[in-house]
Amino acid sequence: MRTLILALALILAALQGKLWFSAEGLRNVQHLDAQVRMRSAENRELMNRNAALEAEVLNLKNGLAAAEERARTDLGMVAEQETFFQIAPYRAQPPADR
Repeated sequence: MRTLILALALILAALQGKLWFSAEGLRNVQHLDAQVRMRSAENRELMNRNAALEAEVLNLKNGLAAAEERARTDLGMVAEQETFFQIAPYRAQPPADR
């Protein structure tokens, strides 16, 4: 009976050692868990970006105001009855040497 208990204790110790100290043990599980958390955060960011892009696409499909705004900001277009004014920044000229 003692040999059986001793054998079971050794087997348990060997399995515990493999669990705690091997490359396939808890260190690997912790590493994989960290990767899952990182990928989940990345997926949340991408889902938010995709939702914003989907809303923009729907807006462009359904309304002319969004298309007009896009044309004004990205392409610099101006409507027919509008006047475009461009204001240049003031740069002081250095005094001329005499």
